[in-house]
Amino acid sequence: MPSTKQLFARRQMRTRTHIQEKSAGRPRLSVFRSSKHIYAQIIDDGAGRTLVAASSLEKDLRGKVKTGADVAAAREVGLLIAERAKTAGLDKVVFDRGGYVYHGRVKALAEAAREGGLSF
Repeated sequence: MPSTKQLFARRQMRTRTHIQEKSAGRPRLSVFRSSKHIYAQIIDDGAGRTLVAASSLEKDLRGKVKTGADVAAAREVGLLIAERAKTAGLDKVVFDRGGYVYHGRVKALAEAAREGGLSF
């Protein structure tokens, strides 16, 4: 029987493969969710580099949110990543939820990024 980590890696690769088939060259908005914080970055897979990044660890957000591990923090990170993407000239991305379920913090980040002006 596969371990939890192996199952997560399998879900992650299945999601990533599906995204690469449908992306049409758009950059990827990748989400990482830890037990204490949430991180988002927009990655250009063609060049293999990160274009924009935001996380709940940033000093700007620490004063706004109580903890980095709740829906409010995820929402703030989503708005921040959208703002930075607009500044960098990005408006269309592909959302990569990784192996996480589209629910809770991941969903809050995605909806806030959409409200901020990103389309995916």
